[in-house]
Amino acid sequence: MSVDLVSKLLAGNLPDPDGNGMLRVATRSVAILPTLNGIEADFVKPLGLGRNLAVVSDSTTHPILGAQVERALEGIARVSSIVLPGRPHADGETVEQIRAASASADALIAIGSGTINDLCKYAGAQDKKPYIVFATAPSMNGYTSVNAAITVHGHKKSLSAQAPLAAFFDLGVLTAAPPRMIRSGLGDSLCRPTAQADWLLAHLLFDQPYRTMPFVLLADDEAQLFGESDALMRGNLEAMRCLVRTLLLSGFGTAICGSSHPASQGEHLISHYADMFGNRAWPESFHGEQIGVTTLTMARLQERLLEGAAPAVRPNGSNEAAFASRYGAELGPSCWKEFDQKRLDAERARMVNQRLAESWDRIREAIARVIIPARMLRDVLQRAAAPMQPEDLGWPRPFYLTAVKQAREIRNRYTFLDLAADSGKLEPVALLA
Repeated sequence: MSVDLVSKLLAGNLPDPDGNGMLRVATRSVAILPTLNGIEADFVKPLGLGRNLAVVSDSTTHPILGAQVERALEGIARVSSIVLPGRPHADGETVEQIRAASASADALIAIGSGTINDLCKYAGAQDKKPYIVFATAPSMNGYTSVNAAITVHGHKKSLSAQAPLAAFFDLGVLTAAPPRMIRSGLGDSLCRPTAQADWLLAHLLFDQPYRTMPFVLLADDEAQLFGESDALMRGNLEAMRCLVRTLLLSGFGTAICGSSHPASQGEHLISHYADMFGNRAWPESFHGEQIGVTTLTMARLQERLLEGAAPAVRPNGSNEAAFASRYGAELGPSCWKEFDQKRLDAERARMVNQRLAESWDRIREAIARVIIPARMLRDVLQRAAAPMQPEDLGWPRPFYLTAVKQAREIRNRYTFLDLAADSGKLEPVALLA
């Protein structure tokens, strides 16, 4: 069914379940095939990207797929090869490096997964150039999103970018990806229920916009993916196809909404906090591996709050000086600007308490319908031998407890982290198995 969903989305023939006409996406072409070897140009040529194409890869993805794509496209365009050294970071400096190297190109072609994709989608958007992506790993759900996770002056942000004009997935390449990267894609998919619960909470408490569409798109594939996570790790092509569809449809959901709200909430805040303040000497971990761990934490937190009586929040008296003291002169003001947008002053706390007192049963019943029990989410990860504890990522437990406590301060989204903290119920140590 989901293959049909993708086709209908690309054609503009899929009705919006929220009743807003037909769903439309900017991406024009998607291919998910057992192999793309030798036919890459057949998919790229109809897109009309221009005569000068910059193929962006890194020292890992270039030999895996970059060189192959470059050779295939030399018959239809002038190709410049941009190979980033080592394991590049998705930061402002690397974006500028790509922009300079691709100044004469008509379009960018990303060869990679999360980092390369984010760098190219943001660099291309800055220069008003289209980009397409050839995936090398099923490691995250950002391929078809319109946002890029870019670190700017030490602050990891979700910045407006652009969707790829096309996205191509060679299942042979993806199943040969390192197992950790496959587990990363599974982990990034695991957060649908916690992200939906957080987004729905903000809608029910503050009347913020909310849509069911992103989650309707995912329903069929999610059930299959979560039920066969062990088959995914055994190299089963159909399980891999299911993961790719899940990642694609998650990205399309955020693209249609125009933000990452459907796929990035409290679990991502904890992960972003770790990226910003963790020790670089710790072992490197993939984004989706982190999200798997942080999703379990958020699922347990949501369950604990939903099982209890209506919480009562208190006003938050934080100020910019306190943030500067905690995060430094550069990051402090940036974090404060985000947090102050959702901070509960006396009037907002009064409003939230009134709504909680009047509607808590309705709120928790609505959210209970969209969550998946933490024990079931843990089973999905366990069957894939994926990380489940912060120590599995190389994160010391004391640091992780701090991350859970303070992550809400780096982004303006109101999540269960905020509701728990504002009501004095955020007990990080109780959220770890």
